[in-house]
Amino acid sequence: MDVVVTGGTGRLGRVLVPSLQAAGHQVRQVSRRGTGPGGVRADLATGRDLATAVRGAEVVVHAATDPRGNPWQVDVAGTRRLVQALDRDRLRHLVHVSIVGVDRVPWNYYRAKFAAEQVALASGLPVTIVRITQWHDFVDDMLGTARRGPVLIVPMGWSAAPVDVGEAAGFLTEVVAGAPSGGEVVEFGGPEDLSAADLAHAWVAAREPSVRVVATPLPGRLSAAFREGGVLPGPQAARGRVTYAEHLRS
Repeated sequence: MDVVVTGGTGRLGRVLVPSLQAAGHQVRQVSRRGTGPGGVRADLATGRDLATAVRGAEVVVHAATDPRGNPWQVDVAGTRRLVQALDRDRLRHLVHVSIVGVDRVPWNYYRAKFAAEQVALASGLPVTIVRITQWHDFVDDMLGTARRGPVLIVPMGWSAAPVDVGEAAGFLTEVVAGAPSGGEVVEFGGPEDLSAADLAHAWVAAREPSVRVVATPLPGRLSAAFREGGVLPGPQAARGRVTYAEHLRS
């Protein structure tokens, strides 16, 4: 099929595009710069070149996001611009990539991601919402940022189920080939639910063995949501196989 991937040069897009190509699809990767093989330039924040970039698409995997900028402009308004630009007579499937917990965690970025889901669902297009847990690399980055000299401080009671980005790309490739789920949300997560302390101890042992891990309680609604398993996939979620420990060894 003719597949468009928004956010094609992002962490997921760089792995997803070759996975889709290996499955036999013709793939256009859309980004603001339009770089890379099959790269097409378009800007979700303004709508510039968007209609041209997605013209004739049979499937769109919407993976573009802006967690460090303005997600309400890129994720929410950008999703609205995207669904308006699509050819409704040709489109078979819109796969909207989101994050596990956007409906439970009171964080501005997650609220924007959840609002973007509602835009996709309200479009009347054949949609599948796929929520995925955090990448292994993202956990690495967060732990590296939290380190303060010889000490790594992590929130007490927080838990996550980090996932291998390659396995997530493989799962999305399967979703592309399937029928749209309509209003049913599909989840994909890593094989293990781990506490922040467990993740930190594994990371320290592999990367910084002289660092000491300290778990400390954090107040507030955001912390409570993480303690209550807000970013853990549900019992019906599909799970990957690559553990965080295996990621660290590789």
